[in-house]
Amino acid sequence: MSLAPPKSAPAPAGRRAAGRPGPARKGRRRLLTRASVPYLLIMPAVLGFAVFKAYPIVASLWISLTTGNGDDREFAGLANYRRLLDDPLFWTALKNTGLILAVQVPLMLGLALLVALGLNSSKVWLRPVWRLGVFVPSLTGLVATGVMFSVILNHDAGLLNWVLSLFGTDRINWLGSPFWARIAIVLVLTWHYTGYNAVLYLAGLQGIPKELYEAAKVDGAGPVRRFTAITLPQLRPILLLTVVLSTIGTLQLFDEPYVLTGGGPDNSTLTVTMYLYNNGFKYFDFGYASALAYALAVIVSVLGLIQVRVMGERR
Repeated sequence: MSLAPPKSAPAPAGRRAAGRPGPARKGRRRLLTRASVPYLLIMPAVLGFAVFKAYPIVASLWISLTTGNGDDREFAGLANYRRLLDDPLFWTALKNTGLILAVQVPLMLGLALLVALGLNSSKVWLRPVWRLGVFVPSLTGLVATGVMFSVILNHDAGLLNWVLSLFGTDRINWLGSPFWARIAIVLVLTWHYTGYNAVLYLAGLQGIPKELYEAAKVDGAGPVRRFTAITLPQLRPILLLTVVLSTIGTLQLFDEPYVLTGGGPDNSTLTVTMYLYNNGFKYFDFGYASALAYALAVIVSVLGLIQVRVMGERR
């Protein structure tokens, strides 16, 4: 007779599932854990954006609809925006910004393209040195640039007027005349940002296949024809990028005129951003300053969309 112990009855399926998770449940948990890892990794960036970007944007929108100081604010609807439309100083600042934009951006980008074409030529000696020299001005701090040019453009002891005097030219009141003050701002911006854009164009030029130019030469195309038929179309994305970024940067112009002229003389170099700063941090009119910020954001968005439509890739 066998004395083996009797086999125990198998546990019910429900009890086994309640006591210890089965393979299917373990698999689902593992999949959920893996799926949640990317969200956990981006959570710090999302929180940072929400706290330091999204909240200030929404808060400034609310402030632009109110009047008053500090916590004593009253809802005013669109009163700040109506005030903006009737404010002659705002239109003066917008006109100044538009004039600088219309002159400086085409001048700077045209020079940057010429410089890039020269640095891309194999006939240029010591090309790495020249490329570094062209890019160095863009590394200079904006305030330092303003201070340096305030010395260079000084009416009585400035370097530029001294050089002009060697050729028998009268001294120019660069920072004291409304016309020349705008020209001075354009010169400073062009000096500071031309090299940066030239490097972008140079990178685009080096990405154009040389076979295209060789085929064009075989077909008898001259330098001008090769430039208009090959170089410009191939550089279209980078041209669009630099035009949009330069437009946005000029519309937000603040540091250079603030350091060089303070918005003068006679508000001839007052920009929209400077006017916004004055209302917010000199007069503490944060409601009107927020309305100015949103008006500037709308202008930047509209100009950006127009540029993308005009210069965008044609399919």
